[in-house]
Amino acid sequence: MNYILFDDSRRDNLLPLTFLRPVADIRIGILTIREKWECYLQATTSTLTEDYLCKKHPLRKDDNNILINGSVLPDARLVDTVTSLKPNQAIVIEDHILAIHLTSEEIDNVEEADYEELQYDKPFTSIHNVWDIFEKNDEALRSDYALITEGRASAQIDKGNRVLGKENLFVEEGATVLWSSLNATTGPVYIGKEAQIMEGSLIRGPFALCDHSVIKMGAKIYGPVTVGPHSKAGGEISKSVIFGYSNKSHDGFLGHSVIGEWCNLGAHTCNSNLKNDYSKVKAWSYSEQSFVETGLQFCGLIMGDHSKAAINTMFNTGSVAGVCTSIFGAGFQRNFIASFQKGGTAGFRNIDIDDAIQTAERMYQRRGLQMSETDKEILRDVYEVSFKYRRTY
Repeated sequence: MNYILFDDSRRDNLLPLTFLRPVADIRIGILTIREKWECYLQATTSTLTEDYLCKKHPLRKDDNNILINGSVLPDARLVDTVTSLKPNQAIVIEDHILAIHLTSEEIDNVEEADYEELQYDKPFTSIHNVWDIFEKNDEALRSDYALITEGRASAQIDKGNRVLGKENLFVEEGATVLWSSLNATTGPVYIGKEAQIMEGSLIRGPFALCDHSVIKMGAKIYGPVTVGPHSKAGGEISKSVIFGYSNKSHDGFLGHSVIGEWCNLGAHTCNSNLKNDYSKVKAWSYSEQSFVETGLQFCGLIMGDHSKAAINTMFNTGSVAGVCTSIFGAGFQRNFIASFQKGGTAGFRNIDIDDAIQTAERMYQRRGLQMSETDKEILRDVYEVSFKYRRTY
């Protein structure tokens, strides 16, 4: 069977995090949604997504294809139902296709295909809005922990650490943890390959530190928190997800937030996650092109890929910053900062796309990597598709 993860009409609700990736490549828990499905299916997947993203994520068709909504997180019961679908059968929840079995000729118009609708009344997890990523990270992290550690033995860590709930701690080979406190009684703690937790760190699960990432000395982390691969994290972090290749290395508070890839938060950068009057938080919605009710009392910062914040930057409750933003200046920043904007409380101006690519290339080089021409092309495409949200303040 050929498996395809597809983006549906709700993709815009997950902008700016889906400007540079299909929905399935969002990280929630320890793994991305794609990695979860591939682990359960024991198969590779391709993607049905925006045309400009197909340069990096090409669609692979076969005679028999099961298409799975990329916003849905798998579990064993759901996977059994999805893989048993017969041709032109579909699982539909609230007028949205969860999964459908189609021939190659029918794939291009998934939402218009003729199908037999099957009932699925079991609970499952999906993400519909950007804030769902940190809201549902606890459940996803626990599920991923069970999935990837089952039947495996944890590596050992230095005896100088203080560990509570050792049965809920899993350490991959090559990881280093020194003179730190790990509390896994409140949720599992996962330490990835070649990851490092420096001295004096205080960590309360559920928590995931993915491969090759670093927790800096004296960090205070309150789960559920995910620090994606090749990232650096320090200071105080609560109920947040960092996708990967990003830095929040210094003191400062990050709470109820999602940070994309290739981002950098300068020293003492902080976000508010609770309003002074304790009312529910509004946040910018790309699909509605206005601020909408999140229904949450706690909601912090959503930051798109390749964005940067200077030292002492302060973000308001429910702030959204797009792709390739450069934010600086005293005082609280605007609640919505469009992609490719540079500035702060004194005003913003547009960032030239060539300058944005040069900055991205420098960050790649700092990690010993080279930015591909495909990634550059996609960034140029995003510059164009994000134009309607951008203006000079």
